[in-house]
Amino acid sequence: MSPDSPSPVVTDDDLETTVRSRDAGATRQLLLTAGRRRFAQDGYSSTKVRDIASDAGVNVALINRYFGSKEGLFEACLATARDELGRTDDATSSLGDLVEKTTRQISGPPSGERTLMMLLLLRSSGDEGADRIRRNTLRSFAEQMSAAAGWAPGSARSDDLMLRAQIALSTMLGIALLRASSTGLEPLTSAGAGDLEGPLGDVLTALLAPPPGRGA
Repeated sequence: MSPDSPSPVVTDDDLETTVRSRDAGATRQLLLTAGRRRFAQDGYSSTKVRDIASDAGVNVALINRYFGSKEGLFEACLATARDELGRTDDATSSLGDLVEKTTRQISGPPSGERTLMMLLLLRSSGDEGADRIRRNTLRSFAEQMSAAAGWAPGSARSDDLMLRAQIALSTMLGIALLRASSTGLEPLTSAGAGDLEGPLGDVLTALLAPPPGRGA
């Protein structure tokens, strides 16, 4: 190129492509985010890896490079959902804390990341490894909920409280599922945190509060 030749124009798209090619971690995260959204909304069998790659803006071959297969990506999506939803940045030490935390988790936008992560836990690929992640994650959430009501392994009401916590968890996931569906069920779909907190508190208290005169 001669000194008088004009410099090539570098567009924003060119810069973005360069950054992506140099940052494997960012590419992997793009695929996880796109995969989580597709798997949660469409289910495992209906999701195409080409659609995930297109959503992420990368070559479809990178799914095999970073995750080994579609199944590997699905398991990675489940694992990240488990880690994100299981964060304990704020302690859930009482039933009141549980109501507040639960309300916050399910009152976000139906297409929000937390809602999608919860919906992902309802999806199955048929693989035992992935199903084990789902099962253990759901059990862990139920344990967190029952612990706020005084549950501890081996306690007198252990089995009863765990059953009640799993029913409460099913209610929580059902709300998230309906709010994210295309049914447009009102007023549930458009209800905000302030609308949900009272009814959720009633449900969780009815299920998890110790019976009068009895401890956990």
